[in-house]
Amino acid sequence: MWQALRSRCDSCRNKIEDEPVECGSHRSSSCKSTKNQQENWRGPWYLAHGFLLFWVLLFFAVVVPLFYRLPNGLTIEDAGKGVFIAERAQNNLYSFDKIGTKVVGSDGNENKTVAFLLGVVALIEENVLDEYFDIEVDVQVVSGSYIHWTMVNMYQGVQNIAIKLSPKNCTSETYVLINTHFDSKPTSPSAGDDGQMVVANLEVLRVMSSTRQTFKHPIVFLFNGAEENPLEASHGFITKHRWGKLCKLVINLDSAGGGGREILFQSGPNHPWIMSVYKKHIIHPFATSMAEEIFQTGILPSDTDFGNFIKYGSGLVGLDIAQCINGYTYHTKYDRFANIPRGSIQNTGENVLALVRAFSNATELENLSAYASGHAVFFDILGLYFISYSASTGVILNYSIAAVTIILVFISISRIASVSCVSTRYVLCWFILIFVLQVVAFVLGLAVPIGVGYLFDKYGLPLTYYSTPVLMIGLYVFPSLLGLSLPSYIYLKLQKTDKVPFAQQLQLVLHGHAIVLAILGIGITAYGLRSAYVVTWTLIFYVIPLAINLLTTLHDRGFSWTGVLKICQIAPFIYNSYLIYTFLVTLVSMMGRFGRSTNPDLVIALLNGLGAILALGFLIPLVNMFRRPSLILLAVLAVSGVTIYTASSTQIGFPYRPKTNVERVPFLHVRRVFQEYDGTVSKDDSGYLFNFQDRRGPAPLNNTRVNLTGLVSVAPDCDKYMMCGFPMYDHRWVKNKLLAMWLPRSEPVVVPSEIKLEFLGKTLLEDNQTIHMEFRANCTDHCSVFIQPETDVTITNWTFPIAYIGQNTVSHIYFTYGKVNSPLEFFIEFYKPDGDFDVPITQIGLANHFIGRETDPTSQKFTKSLPSYAAPVDWATYYHVSIY
Repeated sequence: MWQALRSRCDSCRNKIEDEPVECGSHRSSSCKSTKNQQENWRGPWYLAHGFLLFWVLLFFAVVVPLFYRLPNGLTIEDAGKGVFIAERAQNNLYSFDKIGTKVVGSDGNENKTVAFLLGVVALIEENVLDEYFDIEVDVQVVSGSYIHWTMVNMYQGVQNIAIKLSPKNCTSETYVLINTHFDSKPTSPSAGDDGQMVVANLEVLRVMSSTRQTFKHPIVFLFNGAEENPLEASHGFITKHRWGKLCKLVINLDSAGGGGREILFQSGPNHPWIMSVYKKHIIHPFATSMAEEIFQTGILPSDTDFGNFIKYGSGLVGLDIAQCINGYTYHTKYDRFANIPRGSIQNTGENVLALVRAFSNATELENLSAYASGHAVFFDILGLYFISYSASTGVILNYSIAAVTIILVFISISRIASVSCVSTRYVLCWFILIFVLQVVAFVLGLAVPIGVGYLFDKYGLPLTYYSTPVLMIGLYVFPSLLGLSLPSYIYLKLQKTDKVPFAQQLQLVLHGHAIVLAILGIGITAYGLRSAYVVTWTLIFYVIPLAINLLTTLHDRGFSWTGVLKICQIAPFIYNSYLIYTFLVTLVSMMGRFGRSTNPDLVIALLNGLGAILALGFLIPLVNMFRRPSLILLAVLAVSGVTIYTASSTQIGFPYRPKTNVERVPFLHVRRVFQEYDGTVSKDDSGYLFNFQDRRGPAPLNNTRVNLTGLVSVAPDCDKYMMCGFPMYDHRWVKNKLLAMWLPRSEPVVVPSEIKLEFLGKTLLEDNQTIHMEFRANCTDHCSVFIQPETDVTITNWTFPIAYIGQNTVSHIYFTYGKVNSPLEFFIEFYKPDGDFDVPITQIGLANHFIGRETDPTSQKFTKSLPSYAAPVDWATYYHVSIY
């Protein structure tokens, strides 16, 4: 390819050389003198190392400290009127953490936590300014069902604690909703998810109700008791509570970590004024619309109540905010009080308090439809400043900056031709070659780190950076820089033209990169993604120095143009490295629960490569300003080589560490019984059903004390049995069922009780082709019903949502209860064209999960044999399948 392009340019050059160029003898000698001087202006080789070191130090000295910066937590002694006191919230968090796990249906969730929250609320009520506010507390016990992903999510007797704070004599029927959840995943004390947000919400309620600062719209502080199940209590509140239909704006507070700053990652939808209010009132901004677009793709293993509020609410809009730092402890037994510093609570509390005050006075809520005008582009800069504008403004800005970039680049080409005493066509011919090489460089900047990620996964070594994130620099960033810089280095090394000075040729290299970004920005904008703002603002800080250089003589004076460029590049370097660092801090910990089907290293490599291109794309070619730039490339290659060896051949590259960076190991202690149509039992066995959550699967457990002899994939059974023959716990387990693994055990699993589905009777309907069947099950607080009719049978009606009929080959009813433990009763009507119901009609499996109950001694011994870096999430399950 290089030879073909070179031949093309040589041909073009020969034609152009025959053209007369107006350049007098005096000017010609001046041009040659200038070119010779510029060759001597290249700096000594050792300064190149200092140049790169400056940017490394800038990242670690500015970006990283500001990313983790937290305000000082205020103490009770600092208490003033109308301020958030982190110490008081922290004290509540300590008590919240001590309750332990708070699984729906457990005593910890339904009784202890509810009593704790009502006790704190009672103390707040005692100090309410009665002359200013009315406060009303309501405990909702609600039941319902809805379709969630691939299952029916059915709940019974889950609890919501709702507190409405209203200005005295308020007549507004437009409410602001602040939502948190107090339930937890099994084994987790939930200090981060979502205890930190719960206590912040309580403290905001205390401040709002005890401060002589009134507001327009009533505020509902919701503490929902079933988010992890998933999202049941929010559905129950928004669809069935008397205040639900009056809520017009929600601030949802959740967590995928804990102990840092909370990020705004969803807004609206279609209400950019919300971001204007956020911008005006937020104290510690942390947000990006790029995160919103990534989250809404559904690729991340997370979901929040925000989706339910928007989907089922009465025109509800709002903000989705979550903790995102230190996700390693998320949903594990290590999500403890000790991980949440007071400053983090202060940061959250001050932000939430400011937003609640702002939105409870927002006049836009009185007529929301009048302000529905598309999406917003938004982002913060190091947590110090916040920028937002409408998506339509963003489109104009993106196209304008791309156009200005292209225009200024061609003006610059004309100037270079003039200074070099050659025709514009001559320089343009070489620029086309440079542009093609910069396209190659851009591709290599992404492809090389992705290639590293692919090879590590191919040889069974994904997630080497999980506990040692600094490895990403050598694994992905440096390979990306190598790919990004190599084409321009080769071009500048091999090109033979002496008509265009070296400094101007280097400038053309940067112009080529700018054109690549401009075209990329146009493409992303045309596709409809607001994330194009990242490219646009990167280009702005290339256009500015280019314009300055063109308006002065700096453009034409050797390497003088690089001075303004380097100063202006500080801004995009800081922002782009900050943005990508935000995603890496959030996503690296998520890769431990990203599932086995996708190579997480490709995601992390892509992010690192993108960060390198955006932050250093205009800077890495400048190493060619110095003599012997090959030394820099060799140093980059050497660091990458050492890092690859370290990650692949030493314990530093092992992903997991005890307590801090654990491997989640979800598994069920299963006893399963299959009963045939005639009542005989065809299968009665026991074992451990694993749903490994990371790419390495069971490999990290090999060569440890745990005995995994006989561990097999369940995939071969998926064509033989309904739901592969196993009690898949929820929709995520069902999604990953082909990757689940089964470890048989000879001794039967002892479960607290063997609960079976009770068949209540059947009735043949008038058409003689439909039979009505009724069932009952005394389920545990978490159970699943799986239904698979025979191939010539269809379901026409049942107790569950009608819209779910026929969506899947196997219907999955996920049933949970909180305070109300009455049996699950349901009917199903089956249609069979020939009307013969004296043969098997359907299979129905009932899986009862004994979460939080003690397992048998053999199971306990097995669990204790897991290594210290493994965090088991396990319980006993009884699975009974019958044919009717």
